[in-house]
Amino acid sequence: MGGGGEEGACPGDTIQQEAPHVRNRFTASTNSFRLSMDKLGEKLRIKHELGRALLGEFVGTAVLLLLINSIVAQSVLSRGKVNEMINLNIGIGLAIAFAVAICAKLSGGHVNPAVSLMFMTFGQLTPIAFVLYTLAQTAGAFFGSAFAFLVYFDAIDDFDGGVRHVIGPKATASIFASYPAGYLSAFNGLIDQIVATAIFCLLIAHITDKRNSYPSWTQPLLIGASFAMIGTAFGLNCGYPVNPARDLGPRLFTLIIGYGADVFSYRDYSWFWVPIVGPFIGAVIGACLYQLAIGIHTPSDPIETEVRKYDVATSQELKPLTATDKATIEP
Repeated sequence: MGGGGEEGACPGDTIQQEAPHVRNRFTASTNSFRLSMDKLGEKLRIKHELGRALLGEFVGTAVLLLLINSIVAQSVLSRGKVNEMINLNIGIGLAIAFAVAICAKLSGGHVNPAVSLMFMTFGQLTPIAFVLYTLAQTAGAFFGSAFAFLVYFDAIDDFDGGVRHVIGPKATASIFASYPAGYLSAFNGLIDQIVATAIFCLLIAHITDKRNSYPSWTQPLLIGASFAMIGTAFGLNCGYPVNPARDLGPRLFTLIIGYGADVFSYRDYSWFWVPIVGPFIGAVIGACLYQLAIGIHTPSDPIETEVRKYDVATSQELKPLTATDKATIEP
């Protein structure tokens, strides 16, 4: 109908003209935020390698205990209606796998002082690093247990009426630390923990031995599967702690949160040390068993063997194998 000399501007044209400016402003803001986060990350980044490893062990073990205690809590608080034994084993195995994966790049993903002792036995961890790893793992286990307690606080209160029990029909201390079956003696419990941990550490030694060529991404999954198998085989007697930090950290937490000294004095102080000492003994036995029965008999990498032969023939001195060395001998 009658129009002026100029056509009216279409609203869509205005939006299309402004859109590039909006996108540019958004991109600039995003880049600025990313730059700020990068700068903050650089300032917060721990420069010391051991410090980063200890942080990794703390976080990995905290995540592990949050998951394990939560899995056990569902079983205990539902009186076995949720998470039957096989579900517990699978869930805990997966918890191990992902806890190891979380900190593997930082620390090797031990999340267990017994495993750290095994690697110290192999000469891959110094004694001072072993002590610091153990402290970080125990602290992580303590805080992981605290978070699990917060998550299930109301459920625990509903179960025990607000009165914390170590033994009896309303006991909830077993959510956090291990307690033996009524028939189990301290000596038999010690044997249980030594054997279970020895087998577990032997399996870890096999999985992490570079000569066996397991891809790095599969190792946490295989370690988790190994632990699930340990639970299936050794769970009846005392719940297969197989980890001193996994037991001591939560036990210390329950000591201060209302369960009292009974968490240590149970059975006249004859039990609490079993899941701490047993795994350490088992770790050394497992490490030695693997090395003597399997490790020293396992063929080395063919490329590494050829390079070392070449070094001996030319200089009568073994040299560290480098990536360049391997590249020169590969066909």
